[in-house]
Amino acid sequence: MPHFIIDCSQDILQTIAPAELMGTVYETAAAAGIFAANDIKVRIQPYQYYRLGNNKTNFLHVFGYIMEGRTMEQKANLSKTITARLKKLLPSISFLSMSISEFEAATYCNSSLINPQNINHDRHFEL
Repeated sequence: MPHFIIDCSQDILQTIAPAELMGTVYETAAAAGIFAANDIKVRIQPYQYYRLGNNKTNFLHVFGYIMEGRTMEQKANLSKTITARLKKLLPSISFLSMSISEFEAATYCNSSLINPQNINHDRHFEL
């Protein structure tokens, strides 16, 4: 936690290395100071087939999934900062956007939480 999934047109990865794109999102999220850097996960899902509006050639959208508990200001700042860094990196992109959704702590589960030795219900128990 958190997860940042980058959906983009496949041609984006012809102009920037996947590692650089993921690194930009990772570093910007870590610099926000609201996550443990070791918890951040970033991945890319490129699309070969897609349809956009007239005269639009490519797109990139970052879906941020985070644990509840951050303020609206923190979430808005994170979204704006990541979008701004990506726009600087990819100035000619047709569509560039980001959204943030929250996991509810009450319904979230991972393998650490179901470990019988984890008597304190620490979601980072095995890490």
